[in-house]
Amino acid sequence: MRSSAPELRCSQRMLRCPPVPCVLVTMLPTSRRARLFISVLLILAGAVLAAGWAVRQAERHAMADDAARAGGQLVLYGNTLQTLIERYRALPAVLALDPEIRSALLGPVSPEAQDALNRRLEKINGAAQSSTLELLDRNGLAVGASNWRLPSSYVGHNYGFRPYFLQTKAQGVGRFYAVGVTSGIPGYFLSNAVTNDAGEFLGAMVVKLEFPDLEREWGQGDDLLLLSDAKGIVFIANQSGWRYRELLPIPASDRAELAATRQYDKQPLSPLQSHVLREFSGTSHLTRIEGPDGTADYLWESLPMAAEGWTLHLLRKPQLLAEDTRNAALAAAGTWLTLVFLGLFLYQRWRLARLRQRSREELERLVEERTRDLRTAQDGLVQSAKLAALGQMSAALAHEINQPLTTQRMQLATLRLLLDHGRIDDAYKALGPLDQQLTRMAALTGHLKTFARKSPSGLRERLDLAAVVDQALLLLEPRFRDEGVSTVLDMARPAFVRGDAIRLEQVLINLLRNALDAMRDKPVKRLEVRIEPDSKPQHWRLTVSDSGDGIAEEHLASIFDPFFTTKPVGDGLGLGLAVSYAIVHETGGTLSADNQGDGARFTLTLPTETEA
Repeated sequence: MRSSAPELRCSQRMLRCPPVPCVLVTMLPTSRRARLFISVLLILAGAVLAAGWAVRQAERHAMADDAARAGGQLVLYGNTLQTLIERYRALPAVLALDPEIRSALLGPVSPEAQDALNRRLEKINGAAQSSTLELLDRNGLAVGASNWRLPSSYVGHNYGFRPYFLQTKAQGVGRFYAVGVTSGIPGYFLSNAVTNDAGEFLGAMVVKLEFPDLEREWGQGDDLLLLSDAKGIVFIANQSGWRYRELLPIPASDRAELAATRQYDKQPLSPLQSHVLREFSGTSHLTRIEGPDGTADYLWESLPMAAEGWTLHLLRKPQLLAEDTRNAALAAAGTWLTLVFLGLFLYQRWRLARLRQRSREELERLVEERTRDLRTAQDGLVQSAKLAALGQMSAALAHEINQPLTTQRMQLATLRLLLDHGRIDDAYKALGPLDQQLTRMAALTGHLKTFARKSPSGLRERLDLAAVVDQALLLLEPRFRDEGVSTVLDMARPAFVRGDAIRLEQVLINLLRNALDAMRDKPVKRLEVRIEPDSKPQHWRLTVSDSGDGIAEEHLASIFDPFFTTKPVGDGLGLGLAVSYAIVHETGGTLSADNQGDGARFTLTLPTETEA
């Protein structure tokens, strides 16, 4: 229905609407739908891409976490194996110090001595819970063994070709993992040299460790554990199909050495094909292996065992939780949509901000105009309040001027009489008081003229606050005298502040007149004005206190509001304190009111001006 509305409006105004704009108006909704459709497609495509990326990242992080956990478990497995080996590492060295064992290698062994030696080794092996103990002479011939009762007894066999015997003969100690050539059972051989008192080599004491229990314990878990030697040949595995696998290509020289030492004897060695898919660290990676159970991907963790020259491997199939990947995909898609809608929201905010900026600029222009008008009105209000105060003081000021004028008229008559009688010296003496009265009247009328002039707002000059108080007291002196008000002045001089002297004087006159009005019917009229440093740093405090009735508690919060007054009708409009409050705050100070004793106290603070 909306798409037909422009055609209808346009057809109704065919005489005034050109044909080309009519077509554009008709096509506009279609183009909007196309743009909307393309935008939705782009948003959905972005959500799909974000979800796919999140799934890949979730898989990567899950594998990295799984690899870290596998590394921790591998350390535990390695510690178990190393602890088992360390338990028996010192056993050959201890037995090599046994006097009976040493004496058996000093000469030919009789059948009785050999039987005693075998039984002794059998007993020690049972107590130590090792696999086998054997004693080799200087040529590698086994002269005694703990398995002498078995058909696979080592006694009478020569193991001089074994690397552990050659290592012991050359270095004093030896170690070697190999398949037993007599028993066919693989094990780890640890040996120590047996010497005479002169340190000559007599033979070797050998302990063999077999690990069937360890392999069974490892086989209880889901992980695949492999132990390889320095050549990269797996000799222990918790799954039999992985044993005797070549993890690395073996050079021909190493193969010849394997044949000579008969390390793995008749066990066939086969390579293990693997391909690294992803590296996590130097000893952790994701690998695709063609193993006994087929091709599969494994998390491969390796732990070098430097003391033995071995490497312990843990292979674990990665387990990715479908729920975790689904949550990651939903979170990524939700984040993408949130960002898109946030971008659209910010774009709309930007457009609105531009409209608001234009509106704000227009409003600021109007505000500036209204501010100028308000400033003008405010200045007029201040001036009106000032003139109103002068009007209310006019009677006392007129009396203050008329009384000296009457006195001067009488003094002039006296001067004429003196001059008529030729008393020139007396006439000069009479001129002194007359000159003093004229000077005082000139000062008073001059200050009235200054106070009455219109002072522009914003004027800032360095002035002495005590001098401003003096000028205000001068204007109100007749009323103080007529009403019998005692004044107490305690003013620090100088008290320099920055502001407009005339406006501050207007504030003081308002405060002083209010104090006089409050004490009008009081028998004791006492006015106190103090200027002292304020507790706030770099500020002066001026207080005006009276002995009136004080300010009612319910009126304290409203006393500076415009048109608020407690005076009878006709005594004021309630603008004096409001104007004073505005003047003080315009100067950068504060004006407050409270009660002290029986009267009221007004406190004015202004910033200190230190620069001349």
